[in-house]
Amino acid sequence: MKKTIDKKTNLFIILSGIFLTSALLAELIGFKIFSLERTLGFPPAQIPLLDDWVLDFNLTAGVVLWPIVFVTSDIINEYFGKQGVKKISYLTVIFISFTFIVITAVTHLTPAQFWLDINSKTQTGADFDIDYAFNKVFSQGSYIIIGSLAAFLIGQLLDVFVFHKLRKITGAKMLWLRATGSTLVSQLIDSFVVLFIAFYILSPAYAKWSLAQVMSVGIINYIYKFFVAIALTPVIYFAHFLIDKYLGKKESHQLIDEAADSSGSFF
Repeated sequence: MKKTIDKKTNLFIILSGIFLTSALLAELIGFKIFSLERTLGFPPAQIPLLDDWVLDFNLTAGVVLWPIVFVTSDIINEYFGKQGVKKISYLTVIFISFTFIVITAVTHLTPAQFWLDINSKTQTGADFDIDYAFNKVFSQGSYIIIGSLAAFLIGQLLDVFVFHKLRKITGAKMLWLRATGSTLVSQLIDSFVVLFIAFYILSPAYAKWSLAQVMSVGIINYIYKFFVAIALTPVIYFAHFLIDKYLGKKESHQLIDEAADSSGSFF
């Protein structure tokens, strides 16, 4: 019995570590918006939608890591239920908040003169202020954090709720439906809430996005997450297979049943 408990604990720690690290990194790099077309060597799509609203495949850099968050969240959901997802989600919010408090404090430290001097030129010889660049990058991340954490918590609670509602309908079968379905519903909210709060409501005037930009990037982010969620379905099944081998099929299914029985309400 003790060995089984230790395996469950180890599994939760490993999944939580992957989830937390990926979520934190996604927050740190999420303020960068990249062009998918130009990254792949293509010109911008420039798809006209409404008036001057043009749709390009511009994505937040955080989406690079969110597929890992999707997978680990669904696995925690499957094996540890609502309580497991809530526990790691709240811990993630605390750790991310702590990270940005430290970063904000660090941006106010007076830089050493030799550090400024040795980094005062770029490779091309142009003047460069590394302290300004450091503060500019991380201060941009600071005003994103509120919207991002709000969207993250709403998305996680919605994900676990939809996941187990679908499980009650399908039973232990159709893992692909509850994993993909819950992600598609929760990320529809997450994709727009974070951008609207961070870049439209809280962003300083000089960096504020237009509503069209918010909608454009939100739509593209969701389209990306939509296809990634579907593409990751085999990964969910493979992870399920590995966990069954690690815990033992009987213990694994018992853990899943316990998770389902304890996960009903939204909160």
